[in-house]
Amino acid sequence: MNAKSSDGVSAESRLIRYEDLVPCQLAFIDCKLPGSDRKLNYSIIGPGVTQSAEQVVNLAEPHGFALGVAAMPHGVTNNLHMHYTAEVFMIYRGEWTFRWGPDGMDGEIVGRAGDTLSIPTWIFRGFTNTGPDDSWIFTLLGQDESGGVVWHPSILDNAAEHGLYLTRDNMMVDTAAGAPKPADEDLIVPLSEADIAAMRSYTPEQMRARMVAIDELVWSGAATLDHVVPGHGCEIAPVIGPGMSEDRDADAKIRNSHGFSLEYMRIKPGQQVGPFRVAPKQVLIVREGSLEVVLGPEGSENCARAEPWSTYSVPTDAWRTYRSVGDVPVLMSVTTAGDARAIIEWDADLVEQALAANLGRDPNGYLAPASLLPEN
Repeated sequence: MNAKSSDGVSAESRLIRYEDLVPCQLAFIDCKLPGSDRKLNYSIIGPGVTQSAEQVVNLAEPHGFALGVAAMPHGVTNNLHMHYTAEVFMIYRGEWTFRWGPDGMDGEIVGRAGDTLSIPTWIFRGFTNTGPDDSWIFTLLGQDESGGVVWHPSILDNAAEHGLYLTRDNMMVDTAAGAPKPADEDLIVPLSEADIAAMRSYTPEQMRARMVAIDELVWSGAATLDHVVPGHGCEIAPVIGPGMSEDRDADAKIRNSHGFSLEYMRIKPGQQVGPFRVAPKQVLIVREGSLEVVLGPEGSENCARAEPWSTYSVPTDAWRTYRSVGDVPVLMSVTTAGDARAIIEWDADLVEQALAANLGRDPNGYLAPASLLPEN
């Protein structure tokens, strides 16, 4: 169905399917360097840090963060660069080797399918596809305006040999394709040796503490109020920030401010979560199973079906229900805008059913036996 909810938003209009994604091969200044010339960049939510005016953005609407994809064949490298805001890698396929430091020699870490890595701000990083050609990373970037990519000076020098220049507004100019070279005062100023020496330093052990491997996820089956209602419930595993879990024992491994929270959610076939709503926007990426997203209150027919590799953007403060409608459990990431915990507002009928099962929420919004809670 493609009806519209009471606020006029069609559920289908918020769905971005795998086949809707449009790659850009000339997204960054290193796109012509040998060993880096077969990279593909996708901008799904917001433009991210692309340096190409030709980049297609699936959903440009501000979310407080950006979502993109890095895809490149085996052996291809994304060169040393720095971000001012958070950069989180969600590895969905293959194997990737990450390195960091002023010359990329401070350490390296290998991530595989299902792993999540948050590399700190203000530190050079690069990565190589050390897995099969179809390896795939979803990337989350903090803020709507992230300040762009700051490249290692050596990359800017090498790019100039191929006719590529970067302007102060972080846009790429390709003189080999006929564009005039910008004036020197319009070009970005490379970092000095002193600038680079003053950057943050991370040991391999410190960086490993910023990775959550798939087998390290800590799942809770009591993360939502409706888990005691027949046909409802899910499991949630926190990764970054407070998220929306109502389990007071939920504890994300990565806690520093990112501008968003990240959790993984599993829903068994035939089960659902909601109706509920939270104030911030949420972005879902389906890894396994078939997810039906319903926008609107109980009984709404405004729905869309998200298959694996689909992305779904839930509007701010919208009533929603997440249903597992396939033969295998839904496994998806849930990114919630903002650093604050997202407090859930539940459908009134679900609240009553939970109370009948002696389950309520304490003044902090965490689940607790209703019999132990103060009366409203």
